[in-house]
Amino acid sequence: MEMALKVKIMAVVILVGIAGISIAMEMCGVDEEGLTACKPWVTKPCPTEMPPATCCNKLSNADFSCFCKYKNSMLLSSFGIDPDLALALPVKCNITNTPTCSS
Repeated sequence: MEMALKVKIMAVVILVGIAGISIAMEMCGVDEEGLTACKPWVTKPCPTEMPPATCCNKLSNADFSCFCKYKNSMLLSSFGIDPDLALALPVKCNITNTPTCSS
């Protein structure tokens, strides 16, 4: 899997995990509204329609390099996030040019 896509997956998973905490916060440039809006698209059953603009707009403003510190975290899977769905979300939102994390 391409490293840039791994970073995107991790970012989305972290976003969704934090949304489940239900406290007002911001993480890596994404606020609670964005976290909540993206959650259905990275968990099963995943909606078939495109993610809402709220999700994509918030995700497009994310600091993806900030998410690199979470790439090996067990936090991601603990929230029931489907990695394939998380990988597909930035693609569905047409997000490009995200940085890669070093190994």
